[in-house]
Amino acid sequence: MKFLLVEDNHDLANAIASRMRLDGHVIDHAGNLEDAAAFVATGEYDLILLDIMLPDGDGRTFLEQHRASDLDTPVIILTARSQVSDRIGSLDLGADDYVTKPFDHAELEARCRAVLRRKSGNAKTTIQVGGILFDPVAGHLTVAGETVTLRNRELRLLELFLNAPGKIFSKNKLADRLFSYDEDVSENAIEVYIGRLRKHLSPSNLRITTLRGLGYRLDHDE
Repeated sequence: MKFLLVEDNHDLANAIASRMRLDGHVIDHAGNLEDAAAFVATGEYDLILLDIMLPDGDGRTFLEQHRASDLDTPVIILTARSQVSDRIGSLDLGADDYVTKPFDHAELEARCRAVLRRKSGNAKTTIQVGGILFDPVAGHLTVAGETVTLRNRELRLLELFLNAPGKIFSKNKLADRLFSYDEDVSENAIEVYIGRLRKHLSPSNLRITTLRGLGYRLDHDE
């Protein structure tokens, strides 16, 4: 998954980003609302972690504008404010959850998983299709009854395809979802990950089809 973290406390931001990256997520970090707006305008995110008190304004203003523009990316508010009225106000503006600082990182990770499951309309954490069993949270993949070990980006690439079967992903779109803004990535890198994933899926009924000039699509052979 690709997350946008909007937090001006760099120590806290680094701690959150480090934990999320250990789980294989891609993290872009904005220290203010201006940078956050630029990230949202140019990229696509699965989840936004949003502080309220930022150097150039109130995160709730960003949230309100985010919802007014019909963007439905899930948002979890991170704040030191613990009053019930603050929580209600943020939820009414469109926040999907609210975490009060200080918090346990394991709890934040669990809340992220819960929000993403609700967003997908799926209370289950596993996906079973075409002879595979995939648990994106635990990072486990079973193909034709055999356990397969995936590297982080292979895992997230498979998750992208499984969440949108039949959808065409261009190389640029895959690069945007698999790498953070400040990482250099070549088209060859995408081809390498596609090749590895194809090899892992070969015993199953799933295949990644190359559409010349367009990108890649996950197909299910009956």
